[in-house]
Amino acid sequence: MNDWLGNFAYRTDLHWWVFASAGLGALILALITVRSPAIKTALTNPTKSLREE
Repeated sequence: MNDWLGNFAYRTDLHWWVFASAGLGALILALITVRSPAIKTALTNPTKSLREE
């Protein structure tokens, strides 16, 4: 694998923190996406929503 990759003109090193930051960013985005509707639903009055249905 190293011989095959060594034939390329441009090379870059991938560090562990690149993958860790991508995973952390995805986790934060998922938490924000789920958290905002959950808080909105938790703060609504249940009697109001039952009356509207």
